[in-house]
Formats: sequence, C-alpha cells, structure tokens
Amino acid sequence: MKLVVKKFGGTSVGDLGRISQVAELLRKFLAENPGVGLVVVVSAMAGETNRLTALAKSLVAEPDPRELDTLLATGEQVSIALVSIALRQLGIPARSFDAQQAQIATNNRHLEAQIEGINAAALNAALARGEIPVVAGFQGVDEEGSITTLGRGGSDITAVAIAAALKADACYIYTDVDGVYSTDPRICRYAKRLTQTSHEEMLEMASLGAKVLHPRSVYFAMQYAVPLVVLSTFNPERGGTWVVPEEELVEKAVVTGITYRNDEAKISVHHMPQGIKSFNLVFSALAEQGIFVDMITQAGAADGTTTVSFTVPDEASSKALALMQALVPKIKAEGASLERDIAKISVVGVGMRYHTGVAAKLFEALAAEGIDVSMIATSEIKISVLVPRKFSEVSIRALHRAFIENQPEIALERGAAAV
Repeated sequence: MKLVVKKFGGTSVGDLGRISQVAELLRKFLAENPGVGLVVVVSAMAGETNRLTALAKSLVAEPDPRELDTLLATGEQVSIALVSIALRQLGIPARSFDAQQAQIATNNRHLEAQIEGINAAALNAALARGEIPVVAGFQGVDEEGSITTLGRGGSDITAVAIAAALKADACYIYTDVDGVYSTDPRICRYAKRLTQTSHEEMLEMASLGAKVLHPRSVYFAMQYAVPLVVLSTFNPERGGTWVVPEEELVEKAVVTGITYRNDEAKISVHHMPQGIKSFNLVFSALAEQGIFVDMITQAGAADGTTTVSFTVPDEASSKALALMQALVPKIKAEGASLERDIAKISVVGVGMRYHTGVAAKLFEALAAEGIDVSMIATSEIKISVLVPRKFSEVSIRALHRAFIENQPEIALERGAAAV
C-alpha cells in the first residue's frame, strides 16, 4: 500500500476556518487517491506555543523545563482533536494520537529533545483498521514517561520521523508558502519557485538562512532518504517543491539557491601567537559556553603573529567578545574586536561539484556592484561570503542575476502529484 504523511503547520490550522479547509483538502486527497494510506501531523494553532510560554513566564522568569514541556504540549493536543473532529464530520474515520499514543521516544533534553525512535505498531494498527491517524507534532516522551518537546522545527521533525518509521512514499509539508524559492522573493522579484532540489542542497540552504524547513528535519529526511514536498495549504495546486536524494534529480543546476543571514557578527582576535595551543584556547572557550562558531579565517603578519576572525550568532556576540577579551592577556594577543554590521550571503548547488569558475563568477558579480568581501567559506556545494550588511540585498540580487535568472525552468515528473 502506498502511504504518505502530510504535516500542517500552525498557520495552516490557525483558526477553525482553516482547520475546516485542511479537512476538506484531506477529504479531496482521499477521494482522488483510493487505497493510499494517510497519516496527518499537525502543529499547535498559530501563536499558541508563544501564548503558553508567556503564560508560564508570567508566573516565573525561568519555568522548570519539564513542566514547561507539559504545558507546551497541550497546544498540539488541541489541534489534533480539532482536526480529527473536523475530519469525522466529513465522514472520515480520523483518530488523534498524542506523542505517548504514537510511541515517539525521545531523550530527556526538555525543550530541545531529540527523537530516538518510533514504535510504529500503534500507527500501523490504526492504518490497518482504515483509520487516519492525526498525530501531535513537536512532542515526544522520554524513558521516564515525561512529555518532551523538540524545539524549533519540531513538528517537521515529527512528520519526517514518522514517514521514516512507516517507510512512507513521501512526506508533505504544508505551509503558508507554495514551495522553496531560489532566494527570498521579498528581496528579489525574479526569485523562482524550485520544482526540485536535493536533500543536501536543502540542508545547506536551511542552515544558511532559508526558513521554509528547519535544518534538523531536512537532515532527518536525508538520513532516511525520505522525499519531502513543500507546498501551500492555501494553494496546493501549484505543486510545491520536491526535496529528494541527489541521484533522483532530473538535472543538477550549478547554483540552486541564494541564501542570506543578517543575524551574525564577526569577532577578531588580533596579533595572537601562531600555534595550535592558542587556537585551542580560543575555540574551547567558545565551545564551553555553547557559542556556535561558523566561518573562520586567519591572516598571518610579518611579525609572526596571526589574526583569527570568526562569526557567531549576533545574540551571542557580546558574550563571545567578553570571552575573547578575557583571553587576550593569557594568549598574549593584541586585542579583540566585534563587528556587527555584516551579512553572510551564500550560493548553493550540487552542480558546483562538476563545474569550475563558480567562485570567479561570484566575485565578478559582487565586484561589479562595488561590494567588498571580508570572509569566505566553502564546501563542495556552497560558497559563503561576508559582506557589509548595507549591501546584503544588492548582493543577493546581483548573485541571483549571475547564477539563476538565465537558467531554464526544469520540469520534474514524479507521477501522481498526490503520491
């Protein structure tokens, strides 16, 4: 039996009218695809998780994580009940499942738990009875039976994990946008909706700033080779974007997408002694405080010292600077500085593995706009550069012109759109 998982985010189930719209969409799918199994995963109604968090924090600034998880999980429980009620009203035998009923096992890291396994027996039994399981996203249960939540992107992760456990043919992620775009259409009016992209490209784009899917969910899909489809609840006929293993791509574009982040800062430790000991002290101090480091460069000086620069999340930049300033006398550096007015622009594409000249074309496009680059990072399928934040949008449009706008549209044939 063919089987699909369909996940609906908070905007898609944001009020009773939208829940009814989701139920009708699912009724139509079942009518047009007899014999296809269906599992539904839903988020809390839009704004509900924030409301519940604020409710707890109105009592205490730092609520106990276990109790906060117990509270937050009620948002999805409301949604699964309402969606199931709406489906049953249409004559569809829906059955709601919270995380315990769906047997979604996680570790005990409250507020950012990781799924360790799913016992698919209960969901398979429901499917065998002809029922439509409606599963709470974003939550799981640890080995002590306590409710946990999965953090940002948690409902997407739930959907992909269920698809992997059930060996589903595809996992559909319904959102308020109609797919993945080559760049932010609010910045570049020539942005193209991608018909297809690979898991690896999507993981890079999600990690580098694209907000349609959370990196953790894409990584899970890549790990278990689960095809994803990103499409709009409100305009599903557009078809959306397929995210598939690289070997299934019809054509490998040199550059698939242009992404950006305006929420990073650059720290520099100036004229420190060269050698692994100094480097270890710098990056161990950051790691011990849980500060994520992204791009790293070093520049040697004639006096035998080196200046190390790296980027960190802007929200952690003041803490990172203080750590480096405290290290300056210990490592005999000249000083440490912070630069906030920066943006990271990235070009991503699996075709970079097979084509030369991408970096040259990138620098040519930026130079034509008079934009200087202060840092560079590369992988097999991406090039990231750091530019002044005031040139962020100009950089995006310039690179989109250079790499995307003259590429032909690619049609992807995958059989019936619903499966």
